[in-house]
Amino acid sequence: MLPWGGISCCLSAAALYVLGRSSGRDADALKSVARVTQLKDLAMLIDAASKVLPLVVSVSGRVGSDTPIKCEYSGLRGVIVEETAEQHFLKHNDAGSWVQDSALMLCMSKEVPWYLDDGSGRVYVLGARGATGMELTVGSELFEESGRSLVRGTLDYLQGLKMLGVKRTERVLPTGTPLTVVGEAIKDDVGTVRVQRPHKGPFYVSPKTIDQLIANLGKWARWYKYASIGFSVFGIYLIAKHTLGLILERRRRWELHQRVLEAAAKRSGKNGDDVKDENGSETTKSLMPDLCVICLEQVYNAVFVPCGHMCCCTACSAQLSNCPLCRRRIEQVVRTFRH
Repeated sequence: MLPWGGISCCLSAAALYVLGRSSGRDADALKSVARVTQLKDLAMLIDAASKVLPLVVSVSGRVGSDTPIKCEYSGLRGVIVEETAEQHFLKHNDAGSWVQDSALMLCMSKEVPWYLDDGSGRVYVLGARGATGMELTVGSELFEESGRSLVRGTLDYLQGLKMLGVKRTERVLPTGTPLTVVGEAIKDDVGTVRVQRPHKGPFYVSPKTIDQLIANLGKWARWYKYASIGFSVFGIYLIAKHTLGLILERRRRWELHQRVLEAAAKRSGKNGDDVKDENGSETTKSLMPDLCVICLEQVYNAVFVPCGHMCCCTACSAQLSNCPLCRRRIEQVVRTFRH
């Protein structure tokens, strides 16, 4: 039987090690990006580094847009708005009780062109919704109770449903929110500076500063490392314990076998009889008397159920809870008789 506990711990340690290495690489990648303190300098930096593309930079500023979206329920103005509507209801299960459940009715997302502004210049951001660290603020949560007619309510009840209402949630990236964006800086044909996801490298849109992002990734990398070491040590301990148990079990069986042979030799007065095989050569045939493996005095006459081993006398069997050969639990002892 394989030590699945130890193997699982070692596999978990390997997964944590990979996550730690990934977080460490991301932290090193963020340390190597070019930090732009003023957005007005980014265009000149792109021109100077045009031969070393892609240019991955870190920029900071406040969110702005020429055509912001006005949220329907909260009244906030934002550049990215997500609206969801969930139908909440009670469902009659097989046990005869009512349990609460929900189903997504609507999921809508809107985004307008937006930029970061630090007072010295603007930088447009592309593809921010797929960036790491992107978080939308909950603008409003509204629960509308179900106002269905009596007929519709009766039909739903017959189908095992009780409608409670609809929960509408608005998530928004409001204008004026301070953000840090890490990505590839480019300049289009008309000279507009943009930051987008690089083909290879980090892409972050986060309210945290670049130093906070690096510190957070470093913290997770260390945590993954220590957790990986802990799981590795525990997994190796479980595997070593299982292996040692197998070795001791084999040794115990070997010693038991040797005791039987010694008892046989002592009882018969010799270790074996010389006999001849078909070719006429002499061989030694070991005597294996039917002795109890516990006391080595009485003949074994008890069968263990359910393993079926017969290796002990009835007197010794009464004191055992596990079979001495396979270590399986003894549920019943059946006495046998010989002619």
